[in-house]
Amino acid sequence: MDINVTSLGGKSAGKLSLAESIFGLEPRADILQRMVRYQLLKRQAGTHAVKNRSDIRGTTKKSVRQKGSGGARHGSRKANLFRSGGRAFGPTPRSHAIAMPKKVRALALKHALSSKVKSGDLIILDKAEAKEAKTSSLRASFGKMDLSNALIIGGAELDNNFSLAARNIPLIDVLPVQGINVYDILRRSKLVLTKDAVEALEARLS
Repeated sequence: MDINVTSLGGKSAGKLSLAESIFGLEPRADILQRMVRYQLLKRQAGTHAVKNRSDIRGTTKKSVRQKGSGGARHGSRKANLFRSGGRAFGPTPRSHAIAMPKKVRALALKHALSSKVKSGDLIILDKAEAKEAKTSSLRASFGKMDLSNALIIGGAELDNNFSLAARNIPLIDVLPVQGINVYDILRRSKLVLTKDAVEALEARLS
């Protein structure tokens, strides 16, 4: 599969051949949904907690005598049915993460890449580099490429000027190739891969 390569100025910079086994699959919504759910659950902090009766400060002395009061046979006032008592069966800190096989995670990334190819929202960039860290000049370059909502994936190391200039532009995310993930691909309209990123992905997913 051949695709056009574009320079940062919006000009043609040749063509690049993409692997069919990675970029030419028929996207499956169920695999993408599983992967997005996996990512969102994994990043939840899970720090929600409440005070149960062992965490409440108070006396454990029996509040009323066992017989003769005409009411229930109560013990500690820290029980959950009293005002300011501990909560019963409340949330405790835990991990929300679910299991996902490594092969399914790799397959989901392939389907996410293929979905961008199929919809025509994949752009191959020759280099993600900037001469100076100026947001205005980079925004002008993105205007020539019609990029207003995009995820840009560079090589193993990002150009410092490029990443500094891009971080002030709304709806533009820049990540190294190690950080590519299904959720970020799907949440942005366009996916921009550098030639170095394509080589790294094909080596990783082949």
